[in-house]
Amino acid sequence: MTTKKIIQPVPAKPGTTKSGPAKSSVARSRGAQVKKASLQIDMIRVAAIQMASGSNVLANLAEAEQLIELAVDAGARLVALPEFFCIMGLKDSEVVKAREAEGSGPIQAFLSRMAKKHRIWLIGGSVPLEASVANKVRNSCLVYDERGKQVARYDKIHLFGLDLGNEHYQEAKLIEPGDSVVVINSPFGRIGLSICYDLRFPELYRAMPEVDIIVVPSAFTATTGRAHFETLIRARAIENLAYVIAPAQGGYHLSGRETNGDSMIVDPWGVVLDRLPRGSGVVIANINPAYQASLRNSLPALKHRFIKCEQIELNVAERRVSVKREKPVK
Repeated sequence: MTTKKIIQPVPAKPGTTKSGPAKSSVARSRGAQVKKASLQIDMIRVAAIQMASGSNVLANLAEAEQLIELAVDAGARLVALPEFFCIMGLKDSEVVKAREAEGSGPIQAFLSRMAKKHRIWLIGGSVPLEASVANKVRNSCLVYDERGKQVARYDKIHLFGLDLGNEHYQEAKLIEPGDSVVVINSPFGRIGLSICYDLRFPELYRAMPEVDIIVVPSAFTATTGRAHFETLIRARAIENLAYVIAPAQGGYHLSGRETNGDSMIVDPWGVVLDRLPRGSGVVIANINPAYQASLRNSLPALKHRFIKCEQIELNVAERRVSVKREKPVK
């Protein structure tokens, strides 16, 4: 895959609402797209990156680097990449070949370097890591802090299967499922990790101790995405009174697969703050903790729960070191 030429359009001056930026039109350019949201006091600017990755890992990393830089230029302190941002192979064997042992390999080195260079928290969408068998991978969401240190790992639990007309998908043939719910206590609030098909299982999010932000890197098919993606994203935001950051694969891939795109960031009231229907680009929005707290006080639905979800193993990653605002390393 060859990388696209990145063109940053000049954004129109956006408006703001109590929960973040007002909706603005998507820039129509052949290159990557980015929209800047105005930042208010005590808000946290976050970014969701959209790609249409191919089978060339180095080319995908090069494009991801350019898009991360666009997000940083727009002021993002927390940046999330889509599912399998580093490789969407022509066949499963290419993904298996690209898998890495945890803590080593060019994909993980790239994520660590980007986080440290830009002094951001970087959520690496998902990366193929070693599984217990030779012909499978773990579909792993890796999180890096501003020092470039990996602070959390979540392995996708629910594996997509579809048999609809000419579309047939069985992720279980390639992916070994995870078995733990993972949340992170970050400087931006408590973050719950999930990947794509997990979105259809609300009990996963109910098993998380009250989270402020939910991240859902995805590669929804065009068919299922058009029908359900926005509805599911907004439902998870509303029922958990949480912000949802949903970076996605969006476009045609060399394998012939078409992914839905429509990366978006949604507030705890279910309002879509920003979105990108198609093509490579960056979605930007502001997270407002005070607004979220006011909603939870006005509608304390999380305190009204009385049906307990049976929890599987829960891992809570702690970060006690505060983030220092330093000039990015050039």
